[in-house]
Amino acid sequence: MYHIPHFKAKDHQEVIHFMQAHPFVTICGVDEAGFPVATQIPILLDIENDKIVILGHIMRKQAHTNAFEINKKVLVLFSGPSTFVSANWYTDKAQASTWNYQAVQAKGEIVLKDKDHLYRLLERLTLYFEKDVDAPTQVKNLSPEYMEQNMKAIVSFEIVIDDLQHVFKLSQNRDEASKQNIQSELNKGNAACQHMAAAMKK
Repeated sequence: MYHIPHFKAKDHQEVIHFMQAHPFVTICGVDEAGFPVATQIPILLDIENDKIVILGHIMRKQAHTNAFEINKKVLVLFSGPSTFVSANWYTDKAQASTWNYQAVQAKGEIVLKDKDHLYRLLERLTLYFEKDVDAPTQVKNLSPEYMEQNMKAIVSFEIVIDDLQHVFKLSQNRDEASKQNIQSELNKGNAACQHMAAAMKK
């Protein structure tokens, strides 16, 4: 991830909000042979003052799980919609086209947790994403036998973030006329384009 000042959020809380809005992440690690591994999962964030903890669960006996047990250092990627930006939309068109996107990279050590932690996490995850507290899919409404059987196949974890980096590349380096034209063109496009136009405007 490169570091260019004008592609940074003005407020750290913007980065936190982005992470909360994009909870389906990629967790990357390295196996014992030195090869990269990755898995994609939904997560929760616990935030207290400057401490940010990522919580989730993964399936046991998988390549990534085995790797995380050996090497606990992980990289977590948060990303949202992205889009192509044509230089034809700039006031000065004699430049290269580019790509606008927002991404956050979080580094830390993954700690696999016990059965009690897993159960509490499943309660929180389901409540957070289901919203309806009385849904039949809430953990409290599932049979103990079902929970016991399925919990055998997964393990929960926590990652305390010790390094957080981001790039919010939203044409901040363009003149005002170019920015307005880029937003206008993106608003003619698909959902990802329109999302990025809104992010630029914000």
